[in-house]
Amino acid sequence: MKLMEVSPLFPCIFLRRVNRFVGLVRIKERIERALITNTGRLNEFMIPGRIGYCTPKAGGKTRYILLGFEDHGKIAIIDTRLQGKAFEKIIEKELLPELEGCRIIKREPRVGESRLDYLLECSKGEIFVETKSAVLREGEYAMYPDCPSVRGQRHIKELIKLARDGKRAMIVFIGALPNVSKFKPYKKGDPKIAELLKEALEAGVEIRALGLHMELSGEIIYRGELGVEI
Repeated sequence: MKLMEVSPLFPCIFLRRVNRFVGLVRIKERIERALITNTGRLNEFMIPGRIGYCTPKAGGKTRYILLGFEDHGKIAIIDTRLQGKAFEKIIEKELLPELEGCRIIKREPRVGESRLDYLLECSKGEIFVETKSAVLREGEYAMYPDCPSVRGQRHIKELIKLARDGKRAMIVFIGALPNVSKFKPYKKGDPKIAELLKEALEAGVEIRALGLHMELSGEIIYRGELGVEI
């Protein structure tokens, strides 16, 4: 299902990652600096010469945002802001049964020592939701994380505490890759997160994974829920 469309969208050639947030790309024979919002290592994508896709941005030290990379004839979305916008469309269109009738009442609510992504108001009460970008591929699996994440560990611990306190809590993994049908944690990336997800499941945290990708035309396509293996 089409969720939204990105325009303008420019193909680019990825050259190298300058630092955590900036990459060099070639667009129409010009070398440009592009913002990278995803703080994962992304080693399978950040390969010199790989075809990426950028959109212009206003202000700052970069003129473009690196949204994704060509993957199986489509586009894998690495940009976490775009993943977030797509997730909000899924809520708005009530495409995730567990969140039907819900609406966002607060973004980045403070919980303990962290800020989670959303606080939603639903017909049966409120729910705290944290989203994570799962763009590491292993066969038909989308995986998270691709490197150790202390921040990710902290967020899961906060969700566990919420669930144990009787509040509704959910973590949603955004499998923004074409041709994946399942999600699982990448234990080699961060074994502690894999352990915490098992603890979260036992505590009552709802764990979901969603399949997304972008067409070369710029359309963001939602493919439905992915199977979850914790």
